[in-house]
Amino acid sequence: MKQVNGEPWTGNSTQAPPRSVSLSTALVICYGNPLRSDDGFGWHVGRLLAEKLAGQDAEVITCHQLTPELAERLSRCKRAVFIDADAEGEPGKIRRRSVRPQAPASHAFTHSCTPSALLADAERLYGRCPPAIIITVSAQSFEFGDTLSPVVSAVLPQVVGQVCREIREATGRKT
Repeated sequence: MKQVNGEPWTGNSTQAPPRSVSLSTALVICYGNPLRSDDGFGWHVGRLLAEKLAGQDAEVITCHQLTPELAERLSRCKRAVFIDADAEGEPGKIRRRSVRPQAPASHAFTHSCTPSALLADAERLYGRCPPAIIITVSAQSFEFGDTLSPVVSAVLPQVVGQVCREIREATGRKT
C-alpha cells in the first residue's frame, strides 16, 4: 500500500491521489467479450502483454467493458493505452489513434463508457488525465467462440510490439 506523509492511501474513488503519490508509468486497458471470437482480441493482447511486461512499471487490465471505476486508475498513470476490436474496416487492419478527454453529452451513467469519457472523468474527478491512445483491430467475426479468426490472430504480435514501443517511449526503458 502506498503511503503519503506516513498515512496509508488506498486510492479509493472518493479522493484524488495526493501529489506525493508516485504515478505508474503505463496503464494498458484491454477490453471486449472473450466469448465472441474477435471481440475478445483485447483479452488475448492483455494475456500476452501481462507476460511480456512482468516486472515493468506497467499495469495491464482486461475487462469486458469500460466502467467509470477505471477513471481513478487512469488518473494515476503517466500514459494510457486502450486495446479493443473494431467492427469497422478490413479484417485485421490495425489502427492507432490519440484519445482526448471528452465528456459525453449526457452525464447519466450507462452500461458502457468510452475511452474519451473515462479520461474526462479522470480529469474532472481526480484532477489529472494521462496522454492516451487506442489501438484497435478490425474484426472478422463476432460469432460465439473463444478463438480469434486467423486474420485477427495473425496481427497479435504486431499489436503487442506496438504497445511495448509505446511503453518504452513513456518509460525510456527496454520492454
